[in-house]
Parts: sequence; C-alpha cells; structure tokens
Amino acid sequence: MRMIGLVVLALLLLTVQSVVLQALDIQSLRVEVTVLMVAFLSLRATRGSGATCAFALGYLLDLMSGRPTGLFAFLAVLLFLIARGLSSVVDIRTPVAFALFAAAADTVHGLLAVFFVWLTSRGPGAAALLSALPGQVLLTGLAALLLFPLLRRLDPGTDRPQVGALR
Repeated sequence: MRMIGLVVLALLLLTVQSVVLQALDIQSLRVEVTVLMVAFLSLRATRGSGATCAFALGYLLDLMSGRPTGLFAFLAVLLFLIARGLSSVVDIRTPVAFALFAAAADTVHGLLAVFFVWLTSRGPGAAALLSALPGQVLLTGLAALLLFPLLRRLDPGTDRPQVGALR
C-alpha cells in the first residue's frame, strides 16, 4: 500500500511541478521528484517492490517529460539498483544526509540521461540537459531536505535500529 502512496504522491508533485514550470515559462530547470523517491526506495524497499515502484515512477516521468518513452523508466530501475547497492555502505538517517544522497543520485541520473539522449538523438537535447544539471541537482537536494520527513511518515516501520540501543 505504501508503494501506491509513493506513486500517487509522485504523480501529484509532477503535476504541480509541470503547472508551475509552465506558468513561470521555465522548462529547463526542474526538481527531479521521481529521482529522490527512487533514492528513498533504494534505502527502504525490497528489491522486487522497489524495482517495480521505480519502474512506475520512471514511467510517470516519461509521460510527463515528453522524452522518448522508456528512457526514464529504464534509468529509474538502473538508478534503484545502483543506489540499492550503495545503501548497504551508507547510513542515511538525517534529512541532510538524505539530501546529499538524493543529489548524488540525481547527478548520476542526469549524466546517464545526457549520455543516452546523446546516443539516440541529434540536436541540442543532450547539451540542454547538461547545462540544466547543476541547478536541477541543487533543487532536487533542497526538495529532498523538505520531503524526507513526509517520506519517512509514509514508511515509518523500516528504520534501522540505533547502534548500542538496549531493547
């Protein structure tokens, strides 16, 4: 049930983002809400449900972005698997640590998107994505800082126990 809640929240945030960006006439700078949710999933979800939810989030981003269908769905699952492998090495408990983790995930996601757009299309698509990447990473990190308490509230039962805690 919580995975459905995450997908519904992502759909709501992507809709609000697209309306705000269209109203402000800023199409190149955006917050990668789906990437920060995939980063959160890599820390909390199992492989099967997390990869399925990451695919759904990536597909939502495909539908909302206008890019070739399948690119962001593939990248979301790939990013989930990479971040899932790193989640055993890092310990993310604070909003600041999650914001840094999400910003790093967005950097990897953005660079992979630039690479695959460069491989598959001609024109300024890859250059436009690359030029918007630093601002996008900064905005995604700030959004992760703000959304971390809400995401933890959606998934409260999987916190790692405190080291040395007596229970």
